[in-house]
Amino acid sequence: MAVNQPGSPGAQPPYSIPIPNVPGQPSDTVWMPAPLPVMNCPPGLEYLTQIDQILIHQQIELLEVITGFETANKYEIKNVMGQRVYFATEENDCCTRNCCGPLRPFTMEIVDNMGHTVILLTRPLRCATCWCPCCLQELWHPCLPKFTIQNEAEEDIFTVVGPCIVCSCCEDINFEVKTTDEQYSVGRISKQWTGLVRELFTDTDNFGVQFPLDLDVKMKAVLLGACFLIDFMFFEQGYHRHQRMGVW
Repeated sequence: MAVNQPGSPGAQPPYSIPIPNVPGQPSDTVWMPAPLPVMNCPPGLEYLTQIDQILIHQQIELLEVITGFETANKYEIKNVMGQRVYFATEENDCCTRNCCGPLRPFTMEIVDNMGHTVILLTRPLRCATCWCPCCLQELWHPCLPKFTIQNEAEEDIFTVVGPCIVCSCCEDINFEVKTTDEQYSVGRISKQWTGLVRELFTDTDNFGVQFPLDLDVKMKAVLLGACFLIDFMFFEQGYHRHQRMGVW
């Protein structure tokens, strides 16, 4: 999965005049107050300089629940106070979503409270089995639920290590963010238990991402992208509406 930061500082309007909502979203949504510009920070990522944890709530699509017809995933990205920081929308076509299932390629557009795209996540069509190691998901380890997080220079920065069995009942599933030598934990990506009914009958998930407050905002954005990749790889419903489970 590739993470891109679109636009340039000159293309963004002042952040002191936030709009209340992105068009098409509920009017009662409370957004995190728009921060002032931060030196050497890509436009739109200033929000991430102020937080060390984000909550990701996938929205329930009634059409998908009733018909089983796969619709584009949408996510609210919030701070710990429940204020929306970003809103993410999967972009691809109907045929791709329903034919390729959780392996489908997509572009994830993440917008801020001004309605501007601040992050683009691109996922190509790849395999999700160690029997095809030459065409695996990027950020993927061929034998273990282990990911390598790289910076824009393709240098290894973190390792994300998941459990051997990516399935649980009545508890969270944690993917630990560690240093490259795996000696120290610096954060966590958690798939949160949402209740028996929701877990059984929908594939809408809640996640929490924790990272150091002073971590480079670009790496915070990459961890956000890794969370979406983990959702699709392990927790998106597969063919015949079965919940995906990884056993390693």
